[in-house]
Amino acid sequence: MKKLIFSGITLLAFAMFFVACGSEAAEATKDAASKVASTAGDAAKATANAAKDAANATKAAVTPAAPAGPTTSVEFKESTFDFGKVDEGEKVSHTYAFSNTGKEPLIISNAKGSCGCTVPKWPKEPIPPGGTGEVTVEFNSKNKKGKRNQKVTLTANTEPAQTFIYLTGEVIPDPNAPAPAAKPATPQIQVNQ
Repeated sequence: MKKLIFSGITLLAFAMFFVACGSEAAEATKDAASKVASTAGDAAKATANAAKDAANATKAAVTPAAPAGPTTSVEFKESTFDFGKVDEGEKVSHTYAFSNTGKEPLIISNAKGSCGCTVPKWPKEPIPPGGTGEVTVEFNSKNKKGKRNQKVTLTANTEPAQTFIYLTGEVIPDPNAPAPAAKPATPQIQVNQ
């Protein structure tokens, strides 16, 4: 792309030179430079459009689509559970109860933790209006330290399509864990004056 633009600029410079000199070849060079500049502009637009398409595809891949059809509503008895303090390496599990408070069956199409250490399990079958269900979340504290706020995103046929539940607490570091490797010292350069 840069090469194409550079070539276009070079041709444009030659065209301007020939126009200034009054040569007949200047007109042909000017036309060629115009075509290259136009092609470079088209290529830049195509690249920008491709980048925009890729960003939209990535966003679509990251955000699961809500099931199509009529929407309903969901209500959790609690949206946040504080597990308190646990030792590094422990697994914490909690079950969140919910109700379908709408007039259509509730369909949860996806549930995703904020990282691989937080794994949700959810009902795959539709929950009828007035029905109840549970989402169980397990958090693995291995290699995790300090205060935690693990988020689970549920995607369903609700408005809005995403609902969030949280698992919070603190992970106490393992005192027997090996210390992190020390960073090598940055060599100091001495300048003689």
